[in-house]
Order: sequence, then structure tokens, then C-alpha cells
Amino acid sequence: MVIQVLVVDDSEIVRRGLSEVIESSGDLHVVAQAWDGRSAVAEARRCTPDVALVDIQMPGMDGLAATRELRALPCPPRVVILTTFGDDAYVDEAVRAGAVGFLLKDTPPEDLVRAVRQVAGGKATLDPAVTGRVLQTLAERVPALTAAEKAALGALTDREREVLRLVGRGLSNLDIGAALHITEGTVKGQVSRLMAKLGADNRVQLARLVYRAGLEP
Repeated sequence: MVIQVLVVDDSEIVRRGLSEVIESSGDLHVVAQAWDGRSAVAEARRCTPDVALVDIQMPGMDGLAATRELRALPCPPRVVILTTFGDDAYVDEAVRAGAVGFLLKDTPPEDLVRAVRQVAGGKATLDPAVTGRVLQTLAERVPALTAAEKAALGALTDREREVLRLVGRGLSNLDIGAALHITEGTVKGQVSRLMAKLGADNRVQLARLVYRAGLEP
């Protein structure tokens, strides 16, 4: 199965570079390119990509607004934000908008391809080498845990806390299962329960909570 990718960036050089990397993989295909948020939404409606790589800072409709509109489509792509460390202040809003991962624009080609595959498959939405550092920086800028969040974290079992820390490291369900000597299906169920208990919509939000709570991932 070929994974359809939408590349969104206002820089033609960046779009070309990302597209060349994606097309060289064999199982990924750039179905469309867009130069701002509005054109990204239009292309996503037309092509229904599996994954959208979206820059944050663009003229007109920026990547944050685009992410919200992309996620509201009838067949929404999974959105990965293209970022620089100077964009850390936007990450919190991007998570709330529905982004499921982050990549630096200078991410090595093999890491970019792996991340797109992982996101498309829903097995892991975090790149340990990128998202962890971005979320850690973000955690220093956001408010402390609420009383409800502290209570929810305090009510977790030891195993749930282990799973949560490994999610914070960006591990897939398969890798978490191998680390804890349990099945991938068991991990999937535990991650779903963690999301319900902690009020998270996705794994990125779980990982963000790990860093906000000061839990060593």
C-alpha cells in the first residue's frame, strides 16, 4: 500500500527537498504540494492524503489554523508539524489543534521516511529524537499541572506509569510491549485507558503530560 502525503510549506526549496526524500522511499508518494494553509485544505479535499506535513509559519492561513481545518475534513489526514526550535511556543496549540507529531525541517531523510510511515500506520506518532526535545522545551513554558491532572496521575497503577513513561520516549506499542514483556495488544489497551484517564486525545498529548509532570521518560 502506497502512503499518500501532502507537503505544505511556503518555501519551494523546502517543498522540493521533502518531496524528493518522500518519493525516494518507494512506498510513499507526494500526492500534492501546497504553499499555505488555505491551499493545503483545498488539496486535502481533492486528494484525501493519508499524512500531511505542515509548516507552522506561513502567510495567510498558518499551519495551526490549517491543522484545525484539515482535522475537520470528512477524511482527515494525520498531521505532522514541520518545526524549528524557534517555533516551540506554537507546539501546545498545534497539539490541541490535532497534530500527532513533529519533525524538524533538517530531520535526516531516513528519519523523515520512518516518521511518515509510523504516523500513517498509527503505531507511533512520536519521534524520540525530535518530539521529546520539543515537548521538554514546551513544558517549561506551560502552566503547572492542575489539581485534576495531579489526581489522575496519582491514581495510575505502577504498570500504567511505566507505559506512560515509554509513550513519552516515543516508543511504539510493539516496542513498549517488548520492553515490558507484554503483548502489543495489551499495550494498545493500556494506552487507550491512559488516554481516557488522563483526558488525552492522542499519544502526543500523553507525552506532553509526561514532560509537564516532570516524569523521567
